[in-house]
Amino acid sequence: MSKPNAVIGQSGGPTSVINQSLVGVVQAVQQSSHIGKLLGARHGVRGIVNGDFIELNGASQDLLERVAQTPAAALGSTRDKPDAAYCEKIFESFKKNDVRFFFYIGGNDSADTARIVQELAAANKYDLQVFHIPKTIDNDLRVHDHTPGFGSAAKFVASAIMGDDYDNKSLPGIKIDVIMGRHAGFLTAASVLGRKYENDGPHLVYVPEAPVTEEKFLADVDAVYKRLGRCLVAVSEGLSVPEKDKKGHWVTWAEKLAANIERDSHGNLNLAGTGLGDHLANLITTKLTPAGGKKLRVRSDTFGYLQRSFPGLAVSSVDAAEGRMVGKTAVEYSKDEAKREGSIAMQRAQGKYEITTIFTSIKNVARETKDLAPEYISKDGNDITKAFVDYAMPIVGSLPVVGSLSELKK
Repeated sequence: MSKPNAVIGQSGGPTSVINQSLVGVVQAVQQSSHIGKLLGARHGVRGIVNGDFIELNGASQDLLERVAQTPAAALGSTRDKPDAAYCEKIFESFKKNDVRFFFYIGGNDSADTARIVQELAAANKYDLQVFHIPKTIDNDLRVHDHTPGFGSAAKFVASAIMGDDYDNKSLPGIKIDVIMGRHAGFLTAASVLGRKYENDGPHLVYVPEAPVTEEKFLADVDAVYKRLGRCLVAVSEGLSVPEKDKKGHWVTWAEKLAANIERDSHGNLNLAGTGLGDHLANLITTKLTPAGGKKLRVRSDTFGYLQRSFPGLAVSSVDAAEGRMVGKTAVEYSKDEAKREGSIAMQRAQGKYEITTIFTSIKNVARETKDLAPEYISKDGNDITKAFVDYAMPIVGSLPVVGSLSELKK
């Protein structure tokens, strides 16, 4: 009797280690005795309905290791959100290919897609086990201590900010760096991880969980500039104002700036290209006047997609290993027929950094997200605490070694 087959897909924004999870699944299936073919769906659920598969069982270990170290989604990604009609096409494809296992790598929206597929499969009495494998640089999945993808993106952000800070020291001015994070500030908070010396930047950090007014932002920048003669600002693309929308989220500055801001199929705001950095720079240029009336040197950069798929030295070895682990663990869980659906969540032990996994319902992960904890944000709302540094550093790992001639003063 032939063994039932499995499908694996990747969804949402890519990361530097999403392929580690893919390779983890492939390797585990190659060694399994309960799964037949492993079909890779090109561009997630879209590939399933189109019958666009690549058989992965025969991949060599050399190829798999090279794919694992390659950033972005090797199978291609999607942001499609299936409805009932879409799912009917998925089930037709699954039946045609005798698929009984579905592995989906992604964040909370991908978990929601997996939830919809599983619930409709159950309603249609289709025998299907569904496993959500976590991935997101935003690090905002509920139940999960952290998620694969965050550590490497955080390492990139911390390293880039370190370099930008030394540039800012060389030619003093005001610099604004816009970092990814729609509702959660984990990645922007990572900007502080490279601080080594007194007065190292970023001097101000703004995350979505701590709303700020225009007046407060300008006052903060002015105070730092008067003290240091320069100011490096790390700000989340989801920078918010003290006003909530219908879903209870803080309204972003970007929403105020862009009248017709684009949303994806899951309803998420497209915050790229809203001009937040330029807007903040213009505020400073037009509304702050330094002593002596000298014109301020103000610049802004938006880190953009580079944060999530930068290869090589910016990849955290811990992040890569954990990405591989959750993929393999999903296949291990699939051996238990009682486990019909679930997400593989990493949990952290107390004391020494050690990770174990738990199996939690996809419903606990889908749709909603978690925020950066209040204890990680300074009371003034413009900086990040040591508690976050202690939380994030084991995930990020080593950062570039730097030195300053200020050490000669000691």
